[in-house]
Amino acid sequence: MEFHQGRLIDHVHLRVRDLAASRRFYKAVLGALGHRPTYETDKLFAFDEFFVDAADDYRTRVHLAFQATGPDAVHRFHDAGLANGGTDNGAPGERSYHPGYYAAFLLDPDGNNVEAVYHGPSTRSAPDVVVRPIES
Repeated sequence: MEFHQGRLIDHVHLRVRDLAASRRFYKAVLGALGHRPTYETDKLFAFDEFFVDAADDYRTRVHLAFQATGPDAVHRFHDAGLANGGTDNGAPGERSYHPGYYAAFLLDPDGNNVEAVYHGPSTRSAPDVVVRPIES
């Protein structure tokens, strides 16, 4: 049996009330798993594709971004979400996060912020990560 990981989730973003407390917590728990922050500023920190920043004006605390294969897929995601109980939270289009960042945002029926994102043309080092349990 093998598992393929790394094809669905692009990033997870938490919006927190107390950044210092969250920084201490996530450094401790993720450090216990062998991870260190990959990016830190006074306003946010990240562990690989997991981002945390402070906000007191958020509509939702959880933001989940799914990988898309191109702008057409981003549009299909947005249209399907609107047709199935989602609320627009950002129409498909290019964003200023980095060149080529094309995304759409929806609030799911429970108010969670979900995104489909295409980062522009690129080459991956591998299509996914293959995990094969070790037989005992």
